[in-house]
Amino acid sequence: MINLIIAAIAGYLLGSIPFGLVLTRMAGLGDIRAIGSGNIGATNVLRTGNKGLAAATLILDSGKGAFAALIAGWHLSPEAASVAGLFAVLGHNFPVWLNFKGGKGVATTLGVLLAVSWPVGLGACLTWVAVAAIFRYSSLAALVALALSPFYALIFSDVWVIVTALILAVLAILRHRANIQRLVSGTEPRIGKKKG
Repeated sequence: MINLIIAAIAGYLLGSIPFGLVLTRMAGLGDIRAIGSGNIGATNVLRTGNKGLAAATLILDSGKGAFAALIAGWHLSPEAASVAGLFAVLGHNFPVWLNFKGGKGVATTLGVLLAVSWPVGLGACLTWVAVAAIFRYSSLAALVALALSPFYALIFSDVWVIVTALILAVLAILRHRANIQRLVSGTEPRIGKKKG
């Protein structure tokens, strides 16, 4: 139990690093929370028009999730890897440094899935790419990819990964409530489109 607590705390703290906010400020683009959707993730960073910063945010946000899970898995246990990954996503979504107002955790979740079970993560990533390429909605791609991830886990992995993928899928759906409403109403911005 103590290993799982350590993994949870370490995962949360690592996940709570707001790379999108840090990078856009360093680039002189101001506060990303005042741009577009107000989100600190890669999709909103892309709305600044800076593709390089968006790519860097995507890599770092996914990387922190993967790193948290891998370190916990190497030093503690496979179960701790799942816990650390889950809490890394919670840290990204609800960072203590930003009054618990963070991102939606898609990139971080994909990083976690790749780390705890690469076939599951790869399946989710390929699903995201396919849906995004066809429909050009980042939110729709995320929702479909993460909703399918527990099914990929059921095929390719164990119960810990299945439960982790299921929790992260539910969390992603809850964090995308506004996006779902906009998708239904036809007002959701497409990938690459500046908003606001």
